[in-house]
Formats: sequence, structure tokens, C-alpha cells
Amino acid sequence: MKQFLFLFFLMPLALLAQKEKPPLQKGDRNDQNRSISNKEVTVAGEKPPITDYLIISQKRDTTYLDTTLTMAKDFKFNYLRQDDFELMPFHNVGQPYNELGKSFDLDLLSPRLGSRARHQNYYEIDDVFDYYVPTPLTDLYFKTVVNQGQQLEALFTTNLSPQFNFSISYKGVRSAGNYVNTLTSSGNFKFTSNYTSKDKAYRLRVHSVFQDHLNEENGGLEAASLQGFIDDEANFQNRGRLEPNLTDAQSLLDGKRFYIDHDYEIIGEKDSTSYYSGRIYNKAYYEDKYYQFSQTSADEDFLGDAYISSNLQDKTNLEEGMIEAGVSYDHHLLGFYKAGVARHKYNYGYDRLINQNSGVINNRLIGELYQFKAAFEKRIAKFDVTANGGVNIAGDLNGQFITGQASYKFKDVAVKAGLAISSRAPDFIFTLHQSDYLNYNWQNSFNNIEKQELSFLIDSEKYVNAQVTFTTLQDHVYFAQSLVTNTNNEITGYNALPLQASGDITYLKIKLNKDISFLRYFGLDNTLMYQQVTQTDDIINVPDLTARSTFYYKNRFFKNALLLQTGITAKYFTAYHMDGYDPVLGEFYSQNTENLGGFPMIDLFVNAKIRQTRIFFKLEHANQLFASNTDYFSAPRNPYRDFSIRFGMVWNFFL
Repeated sequence: MKQFLFLFFLMPLALLAQKEKPPLQKGDRNDQNRSISNKEVTVAGEKPPITDYLIISQKRDTTYLDTTLTMAKDFKFNYLRQDDFELMPFHNVGQPYNELGKSFDLDLLSPRLGSRARHQNYYEIDDVFDYYVPTPLTDLYFKTVVNQGQQLEALFTTNLSPQFNFSISYKGVRSAGNYVNTLTSSGNFKFTSNYTSKDKAYRLRVHSVFQDHLNEENGGLEAASLQGFIDDEANFQNRGRLEPNLTDAQSLLDGKRFYIDHDYEIIGEKDSTSYYSGRIYNKAYYEDKYYQFSQTSADEDFLGDAYISSNLQDKTNLEEGMIEAGVSYDHHLLGFYKAGVARHKYNYGYDRLINQNSGVINNRLIGELYQFKAAFEKRIAKFDVTANGGVNIAGDLNGQFITGQASYKFKDVAVKAGLAISSRAPDFIFTLHQSDYLNYNWQNSFNNIEKQELSFLIDSEKYVNAQVTFTTLQDHVYFAQSLVTNTNNEITGYNALPLQASGDITYLKIKLNKDISFLRYFGLDNTLMYQQVTQTDDIINVPDLTARSTFYYKNRFFKNALLLQTGITAKYFTAYHMDGYDPVLGEFYSQNTENLGGFPMIDLFVNAKIRQTRIFFKLEHANQLFASNTDYFSAPRNPYRDFSIRFGMVWNFFL
């Protein structure tokens, strides 16, 4: 049956490639020589153009609603709603993603909670957008999951007046998965509002976010089942028969945040020849979130000795708030300047003390930081120059960062060069952690992590998109694999242990992308990433090469009412020491014992667009139907997903 579906799926591509077109008269509205990029306005009649439906970032960068059907959009039809080229998903929707490429945060002054593997679908402040729409807008996203469930995202936004907009959105996912104890269930609720006075002197934006992410944690497959999976034994074709390491564990990331940002113009003048504006601003937020690992019965073989045998509850909480105030000045000749001071308070930890032979593990890290922040933007000659910086001027933790970029746009090419320097304390989870499992209790005093990065970017649809980053790290903090053994010194389980690197680490990433069109209706989208790490110990492990190539056919049918896109995508990365996943911490850790990867992932797809509705149908990991082995993993002991059929749609409608 699977083979039949595979062949059936190929039929549209084959038939469309052979389809002949009748000759067209000059000036015919169906003339196929016109562009089929689908970038034209799609709202018909007297309705406002699509370019009037604005999306505004936290930095007030503005884009507009994109209803096109391109390969770039196809790569975003996934759980994260973003191109996951540098990520490796686990088998079930809503589970973590392993990193094939590394990116380093360079503009933070304070530590985060930790449990970063569980934050990939967590909305940070910069992930929340505001809107301006001439008519009410609804955006719906739906996609099937691996097993028993669905994923749905819905957004509604409207302007009650030209000055006032609000939006409500919800993203929910539930999927049982194919393996024992891999259910995922998450919900993200957002409310945003923005207001601008009629004279544009006062501007206000607020948002509230409530989100929870529940994952059953199975710790990957136990040894016998793992070997049965690799050997592709017939008894294990039903993945529910494979035994995991954990059967009664789950994790939960829960958070809520309230945010406000407003400013008022105190001086200003605008005319046809000059412009200047001076504003005072204030922003503040409060966020309360926690990560909790719970288990019905302790599994000491896999996770090590435990203080208690049942009802384990490891709950790590972070409560923080920030208030910032400052001034900004924007001048048509002098540029844009912004400076402010902020007070940041944090309360991280637990509700108990733990007394070990090595000493007492404290329960709280409480403190406050006083910060200075500044920003600059200006056009110098033909270069657009930006700079941002911040420093902790007082408080319990040291930290500073500075970033700078210069960009230049030619006729068909935009180039950008950047420099970033950062120093900040490690995430709180590295400093303090408590658990019902003995091996997961520590209190450390690590040095600040030092980072320097040079970046170079070329953006050109005509020639090539290229990205080069060179990063140097000192005192890098990471989790390393620690083995759990029995009395016979046999390996029975795995832990993660926080460590700080003693030597410098250099990381080079080169990424190239080019979408080539040929023979009018065909295209080839290629992305290649090369990475190189120089380090004393194998701490940062990444594949040397990662590649993705998509061959597609694209054309219009039914008097241009239907835009069809079909093709095949192949992704591959070289084998390497892939990071392991620790469910107790919700973190990935470095390991140097298992070499994984080196297998292709081939997807077949058919996408269609009718007005503002995009429908997509995909056969994921189709080559698994004919694979000679099943040696494909997302992390040690965690198999990648088998062949699956996925369907979904994105629907925008305007009232």
C-alpha cells in the first residue's frame, strides 16, 4: 500500500511535465510569458492591496502579509512556522529539535532559565508582532500530525480605528506519536494591542502571552529495542512494540508574560525638506515561567540514584521583571539615537534545600541588575550603519554587549557586514539545579561566557544568497554526557553534567542558497552549509556539510485561478557526534561516543494556491519505504520519523 501511494504521488509531477499548452494570442490575459512568481496583489476589486496589511516587529521594522506560494514558504509549513534547514526534528511533532547548525545569542545582559531544548516553540518578546490592517484579517494554519491529533494556529486582527489595533492568536498542538510515551500537547495564546494618537505624538504597544508545552519523555529506546530498530526486525515494524528507557515521565514548560512599551514625542518637526523627532520612552515586562520534570516511579538504572522512589517532581522556576526608561532622537541628517537605563530583577530556584555529602545545595538565586542601553542608526554615504550596546552598570552580575552592522545595496545585491562582542553569565540552570535524582544537583560559580563574532551577508535573488559567520568563544559553558553504570561497570543510562571549557573555541559557518528557474516552469532550490570547529576538546559538534536540494515544477491552471507547485526535496548531513537529549533538564548535551547521521531524507510534495488559500500535501521521509536499513536518528537512542503522509493548509481571509 505504501509503495502504491509513493507511485501515485509521483503522477502529478510526471503528467504536468508532459502537459502541452495551446498557442496564445498576443495580449491574452493568460499569456504564460508573464511572471508566475505570484508576487502580484491578490486582493481583487476595491479592497485594499495586500501591501496595506502590515506586520510590525518589536524593533518597529515593518513587512506586509505574504500570501505567495514559493519554496521559501514551503519550507515554513512545519511546527515552528520557520525554515528548519539547520534543525533536525525528533520523530513526533512538538518534540525538541536537534541543532545541525549553531547560532549564539549576542545581545543579552542577563541569564535565562535554561531548558533551551524546550524553548524552540516558546514565544519570546521578539517573537511577538503587532499589526495594522485596513480590514479585519484572519490567518488560519492547519497541519496533520504523526498520530492521533492535529496542529492548529489561528490569528485574528483588526483596526477598530486608524489609531487602534488589537490581535488575538492561539497555536495548539497535540500528537500521540508512534513510540511509547511520546505524546506532545502545547498551547500558545497571544493578545497584542497597539495605539497611535492622531497627531502621532503618543505610541503604545502591549501584549500578553500564556503558553504551556507538555511532553511525555521516554529517554529514547532501551538497548534491546534500539538494536531491533537498527536491524529492522519485523516484530518492531509497529513502533509501539519498542521499549523505551522511560515509561512514566513527562516534562512541562509553562510561562506567562505581560509587556508594555510606549513613548511620547516632546519635540518634533516634519516638512518637505527636514525631519526631526525627540521622544521619551518607557517599557516594562513581567514574566513568570517554570520547567518541571515529573515521574511516577524512579528509574535508577537509567537516571542514577534517587532520593525518593515515587512521585518525583523537579520544578525549576524563574520570576523576573524589567522596567526601562530613556530618550530617543531622530534627525534626517544626524541619524537616530537612543539611550536608556533599566532595572532588572530576577528570582530563580526551588522551594527546598538539599544537603549532600559535598555540602548544601541552596534553593534561590535572587538579585537585581541596573543596566544602560544605547542604539544608533544612520546612513553614511551609501551605507546604512546600526549599532546597539548594553552594560550592567550595577548589581549582582556582570555583563555587556555591543553589536554593529553596515549594509550597502547595489542594483541586484545587498551586502551586510557585522561585528558583535558579548560577555554574560551562563543560564541559571548551569549555576544552580536541584532534582530528586542525586546526579542532577549542583551549585557552580562559572566565569562569564565571552563571545566575539564577525559576520558577512550577501542577499541577491539574481546571483546567490550567502552567509559567513566566524565566532570565537572563551569560557564556553555546556552540558557533557555522564554515564550511569551498574555494579558490573556496565552502562545502563545517561546523565548530563554542566562544565566550562578551558580553551578557546572557534566556529566557522558558511551557508549558500540559490533558487534557479529554467524552462519557464521548473526550478531548483539549493542550500549548502559548511561548518568547521577548532577546539581542544570535542565540545561543539556539528556536521561538516549539510545540504538540501528541491526540484520543483510550478504553473498556473484554470484561467490562472490555481497555482500548482509540485516536486521533491532531498536533505542530507554528514555523520557526526550528534548531541544527546536529557529529559530531566530539557537540554541537549555533548557526546563523543555515537556517530550518527549520513542518511538522506526525501520528501515529495504537492502545493496549491487558490486566491489566499494555500494547500499542501507531503510524503515525508518517502525513501524510508525502500531503505535497506533503519539507521536514522534525531539524537542518540531517538529515531527520526518513519514515512508519513501529511496534509495542511494556510488560509487568509479578509472581511
